[in-house]
Amino acid sequence: MSPEDRPEGRPEDRPLVVLVGPPGAGKSTVAALLSDALGVPSRDTDADVEALTGTTIADLFVTEGEERFRLLEAQAVRDALAEHRGVLALGGGAVVREETRAALDGHVVVFLDVGLADAAARVGLGSSRPLLLGNVRSQMKTLLDARRPVYESVATHVVLTDGRTPDDVAEEILSLLA
Repeated sequence: MSPEDRPEGRPEDRPLVVLVGPPGAGKSTVAALLSDALGVPSRDTDADVEALTGTTIADLFVTEGEERFRLLEAQAVRDALAEHRGVLALGGGAVVREETRAALDGHVVVFLDVGLADAAARVGLGSSRPLLLGNVRSQMKTLLDARRPVYESVATHVVLTDGRTPDDVAEEILSLLA
């Protein structure tokens, strides 16, 4: 999407679209498809945190704890919102911090909604996601129930991903951005 194709009034210094949603929603996969279709780069704040710390998020949770991770994540989101001009995927829990929700104001935010069955199937039972250790299905239900209203509160658009391919989801988002 060239600058002249952007929606009127859209600041040039923002991501084209920000994807939010729980683990298993397909944020990273859909971000890559959107970036290819739009001819812009994609960025994932979880990858940014891992690059900054030189470790996986799962290991970061173990060695430094969730609060430290959330601080690093909030900084990664602030940096990406200020610097990135393409498609941005946020980590599943990024929106739990008020400062992140406030920073998303004025951005085009798409909540990739996913039901429990699809989310659990996508993350798998041997999940390396720190907040889903133990009974993945039970943890995922708790997480979805708690976060769904938060995702909805920051979303410009909601796109259901259940039973759909990433290509289908990306196509719907492209139509919303047109």
